[in-house]
Amino acid sequence: MNEQSLFDRYDTSPLLKKIVDGIAMSDAEKKPFQVHLQNLNGSAPAFVLKYIFNHPQTASFNHVIVLNDAEEAAYFYNTVESITEALDLFYFPSSFKSPHNFSVLNPSHVMLRTEALTKISMGGNKKIIVTYPEALFEKVVMAKTLQQNIIQIKTNDVLDVNGLMQQMVDYGFERTDFVYEPGQFALRGGILDIYSFGNEKPYRIELFGEEVDSIRLFDPASQLSERKLLQVNIIPNVTTQFEDTVKIPLLDFLSGDTIVWLKDWDVIKQKGLDQYESLQTFITHHAAMNKA
Repeated sequence: MNEQSLFDRYDTSPLLKKIVDGIAMSDAEKKPFQVHLQNLNGSAPAFVLKYIFNHPQTASFNHVIVLNDAEEAAYFYNTVESITEALDLFYFPSSFKSPHNFSVLNPSHVMLRTEALTKISMGGNKKIIVTYPEALFEKVVMAKTLQQNIIQIKTNDVLDVNGLMQQMVDYGFERTDFVYEPGQFALRGGILDIYSFGNEKPYRIELFGEEVDSIRLFDPASQLSERKLLQVNIIPNVTTQFEDTVKIPLLDFLSGDTIVWLKDWDVIKQKGLDQYESLQTFITHHAAMNKA
């Protein structure tokens, strides 16, 4: 049996059509809808998601899928990426390198979270967000705050370069000789390289005096330009930049037309409690170290 044959079987499933009808009715009547699915083995959960994501009755909904751990979430993300036509599919990891150390950030994870939050806040295409309990535990900046702190640069703009660089430092960026990870910028002659927290690859801005002559996406490993852009958005570090502002749970950040899928509520709930205890221990230990 090939992949298309599997898709066809799911597309004609009366059970999945019943779920779609329940979601659509729930949305029309503004009432919550819950369904418990069992015995979904292998890639079956991804096929169910594909059916509901693409069905005309539920085509306008965003989806958040919470798996039991980071490895499961990454595997599910790769499966969904290969079988859906989702334009905005995001893996939403924890910001930290270790689930119990809240002081060491993982720059690539911060970038993935920032990219997802930025795209979600802008609306547009329906979204699929794949995550896990430790990542869901972290609160996020409010959409309005994020939008107010994006730096937009367009071709032919006249920049105050020194002012821009100071603003980026204030936004959590670090000045380096060459950029190789999110949160860095470098100025060499008339070339300003910026590795935004919200993009997979850095931007190269070529200046003619203080005017933006061109903007290109480039590969940080080879330093070779890949394609030309008309404008870019420079996104601050959403994990550290807004510490003094109100933060909210990810589910509150999302719009009301969002379907939440949970792999195992008991596991997810327990891991959330474990993260809370780890955070309290970390804060207590940190406070004791500061007093010493």
